[in-house]
Amino acid sequence: MTQGQPAKDGAYEISIIVATYNRAQSLARFLASLDSLEGLDSTTLEVLIVDNDSNDGTRDLVIEEQQKPRKFLVRSLHETQRGRASAVNCGLRACRGQIISVVDDDVVLDRDWLKGLLYSYRSTDFDAFQGKVLPGVDPSGKPPDIKRLYQYNITIIDRGGKIKETNGLVGVCSFRRQVLEKVGFLDSRLGVGASGFGEDSEFSRRVRAAGFRIGYTPHAIVYHELDPSRYGRKYNRGVRYRMGLSESLYLNESLVWDVFPNLLKYSARWVFYRISFQRRRAYKAEGRLMKSWGYLIGHLKQRR
Repeated sequence: MTQGQPAKDGAYEISIIVATYNRAQSLARFLASLDSLEGLDSTTLEVLIVDNDSNDGTRDLVIEEQQKPRKFLVRSLHETQRGRASAVNCGLRACRGQIISVVDDDVVLDRDWLKGLLYSYRSTDFDAFQGKVLPGVDPSGKPPDIKRLYQYNITIIDRGGKIKETNGLVGVCSFRRQVLEKVGFLDSRLGVGASGFGEDSEFSRRVRAAGFRIGYTPHAIVYHELDPSRYGRKYNRGVRYRMGLSESLYLNESLVWDVFPNLLKYSARWVFYRISFQRRRAYKAEGRLMKSWGYLIGHLKQRR
């Protein structure tokens, strides 16, 4: 079977953009999940793999994957400017889909992801969707320990079993082409490889400000890979600190009324939860404390 063909006007119904950097094995698992999707025969789909200058064999993997017969088109792009936002923007400039989905390279798609995403758009008037994100397995295939779920430091999004309105897009998300045409690209100062985080939140703010509606759909499910190198408090502290640094670039919180009170509040909570052996709550309070601290440092650096 040959690679999937576009509609007569050269457009596709769906474009999937996956930015990747030195995660060849994770990318291979993601591409394998694409081949298992239900509903490939009833839509036109292109997949844009944006290599953010990897040096771990990703290029060879993508070349090999492009040779496989598939029901969809696989396109390879290369972005030398480091950062997830820059890589995603490279894909956004090149994609031809009417619905654009941005997917991380360390997830796998549920078999019904494609059908669920199309159903969500066809049955509602939402302009963008945040799908359900559930924990997957680690590289050895081991499933998560539910009691330690918070220590894996992955984004889990499960807002129930019905389509509903929501405020933001995080990681794995999608939107109609008119959203891109009006709102523009991601802020390349933000995100992994740059400030660390925040490109999705900042983009979501502009989407809402432009009058578009964001929905949550439980019908488009992905499973986030568990990475042992990300487990635990040390990684969580670093992540939350960089989130604060990122937010200082596009938010304008008051140091007196927002930042300093949050520092005091979360410091007190962290101490209380620690001495009362409430480990989960202490973990979250510590993360929020580091986020506020990161915002403060970022704000002061910009003023200097």
